[in-house]
Amino acid sequence: MTSEPVTPAQPGAAPDLVELAKIVARQRAELDRLRDQAAMSAVVERATGAEMALTGCAADVAGEQLLQRAKAARHTLLEECWITLGSLAPVAPDPGEAPGPVGITGPGSAVPEETTTPDDVAAALARLGQALVRVTTPHDLARCLLEHLGPDMAADAVMLYARRPDGGLELIGHAGIEDQLAAQWSQVPPLSGIAALDALRAGEPRWLEDLASDARRYLLIGEPPERWRSRAWLPVPAAGSAEVCVGVLRGRAGAFTPRDRAHLRGVTGLCAGRLRAFDAPPERSDDAATDAVQTLFDALPLAAMLLTPLSAATGETEDFRVEAATAQAGDLLGRPGEELAGRRLLDFRPALAGEPLWWGCVHTLTSGEPYESEPFAHEEVLAGIAALSTYTARVTRLGDALVVSWVRHGSSDRQEQRLADLQRLGNLGWANWNVATLEASWSTQVFAIFGRDPADGPVSLAGLPELALPEDAPALTRAVRALVDEGRAFDLPFRIRASGVIRHLRLVAETVADMHGTPVEVHGVVQDLTARRRAELALVESEQAILTQNDVLRAERTLASRLQHALLPMANRPVQLAGLRVEVAYLPAQTGVHVGGDWFSAVELPDDGALLVVGDVAGHGVGAVATMAQLRFTAKGMVITGSSLTGALARLNTLLLHSRDSHATATMVLARYNPRQRRLVWAQAGHPPPLLLRDGEVRYLGRPRGMVLGATATPVYEEAECRLEPGDRLILFTDGLVEHPPESIDRGLERLAEAVAAPHTDGPGSLGPLLARMLPDERRDDVCVVDVRVPRER
Repeated sequence: MTSEPVTPAQPGAAPDLVELAKIVARQRAELDRLRDQAAMSAVVERATGAEMALTGCAADVAGEQLLQRAKAARHTLLEECWITLGSLAPVAPDPGEAPGPVGITGPGSAVPEETTTPDDVAAALARLGQALVRVTTPHDLARCLLEHLGPDMAADAVMLYARRPDGGLELIGHAGIEDQLAAQWSQVPPLSGIAALDALRAGEPRWLEDLASDARRYLLIGEPPERWRSRAWLPVPAAGSAEVCVGVLRGRAGAFTPRDRAHLRGVTGLCAGRLRAFDAPPERSDDAATDAVQTLFDALPLAAMLLTPLSAATGETEDFRVEAATAQAGDLLGRPGEELAGRRLLDFRPALAGEPLWWGCVHTLTSGEPYESEPFAHEEVLAGIAALSTYTARVTRLGDALVVSWVRHGSSDRQEQRLADLQRLGNLGWANWNVATLEASWSTQVFAIFGRDPADGPVSLAGLPELALPEDAPALTRAVRALVDEGRAFDLPFRIRASGVIRHLRLVAETVADMHGTPVEVHGVVQDLTARRRAELALVESEQAILTQNDVLRAERTLASRLQHALLPMANRPVQLAGLRVEVAYLPAQTGVHVGGDWFSAVELPDDGALLVVGDVAGHGVGAVATMAQLRFTAKGMVITGSSLTGALARLNTLLLHSRDSHATATMVLARYNPRQRRLVWAQAGHPPPLLLRDGEVRYLGRPRGMVLGATATPVYEEAECRLEPGDRLILFTDGLVEHPPESIDRGLERLAEAVAAPHTDGPGSLGPLLARMLPDERRDDVCVVDVRVPRER
């Protein structure tokens, strides 16, 4: 590795930080390259030594043989080395043969038959072979495979299973699945219907590509099983002393293509060599102090570990190495039976880096202060039965190392804690009175309920009624006397005054009698019901207020409804107006107790024309109806007396701004029809535009500019013009026809256009089908519709 000196650009100037960062980055990259090169050299040397042992040739010849085999199989030298190391399997020596220097089979004896490998697969396997040199644990291997297979064939998870001596399986590595799911499937008994076991027994891959049929044949991993719709389980050829199966799980459905299958077979061939390296126990430096700690740990009946920090290039702690550990520590880490010493902590629990225990270790390492975690539950299997136990983790510093221990709380500790939690959460406590000795004992919560200082001691059973309010004391006295004299249990509410506040309590008591039936002890439970009683009283008051308010609102609705019917006379049939056939409909809301402010006008003008109006006042009730009446009659009067449409809207806006209710707003459409020219001039104030049906086609008229009435003192209103043709149909409406939450108003406008375009009749009452199609069963707002038709020419 080379270094580059940095000199200031000028005497006394500071070095350029950017240049320093670049140099550090180059040095780190060079360091990583040298580490990878050293690791690859170690793999090549190991494979060369294996080749020498097999053939008895020199090192140069063994290296040349590896190179020639790699060229013939279109492998890189590193791939061939992994395959060679993976094919080394222990064999039993022949009884009649003298033991040789090695007891291994030759390369290729356990390697599946070679097939033609596509170029892209060969390149991917070459990259995987190089990445395997940085893999140090089975978990690292699973993560490496997922990174390799995820982009290539959409793999979502990878699992590594090793066969146990009893024929079952043990999960030695995983990636892409949660720790909880991994714990559930960490130990698999030797049962039928397990795809990984089936693949190991048959020595052939198992391709699970049809979820329905696979679920009938195998017990599928996952919750739910549909999470991974296709899976592959491949045995690793001659993977050392353990038989290992690689599982690839995909969320997508479908078969593994021939290319995918060739790729996965090549992956298992490379993994065999890497897995053999895991068979050797982790290297540990000879340290008398560490050995002494391990000897001590072997004699301790608890879970404990000795950890030394591992620092990153930045100086921060990136992991901890386990120097010594008890057997129970492996059970808590989910790695029972594994040798922990010499391994990295995050290899066992990658998610530990984000947990409070990790930050507790870092804090203790930097500050020296001991750390104790909150109690947590851990599921453990005792005699084949899963049970939850409560633990507390503790971290203390020992020189430059850390001692982490887990303390298991006994059942009595847990019971006391649960009892205390029960009393606190339920705001209740227990009390005992001895009738013979007159002794009494209360729990801490009872003192808190009565507001009594524990130093004053508990109150006797006979003195308990003195704590109650005078009106409740007689009933409590009678209940206590009947309890002591007759042994009659009771459940009685009463009130006390504590700290100037009245509390509602409940006392449940019973007696314990001797062999003669004489009561000797009283057991009681005191509960504070103050919050519940206050809620009940508040609920009663609220119900009474609601009933009163509801009566007022119903009376207001009746008044407003009568006023509205008086102001909006409804015709029983369509009317002829300036040569137009006009039909109107008004439907009040069906929910709520308020009446809305929707209205319409359809009147003939002095010049034989017609005035058509629809409007909607914001709000409900008598105020909205009064504003509606004011706007309706004012607008009609101004237009009849010759005011323009825009002028009328501007004056109505001023009227609302200066009305008694300064917050009132309204929307409106004003339209004037000239029958001689069949010319419709209209203006709007923040209202949906009319809908025109012509020759079977519908469209909304383009809206001229117009502000909501009562919104601003400087509004702008414009007019628009439309010439009506014989057979045209024009619909003016309020928003209650098209606005039905949660549906958007845009969708409501689309549905109205579809309903108007549907086949219809020109006879009386033709608005009925349209309203039935547009309105829901329960209307939340008023609906007002003016249906205008231009008769066809005869």
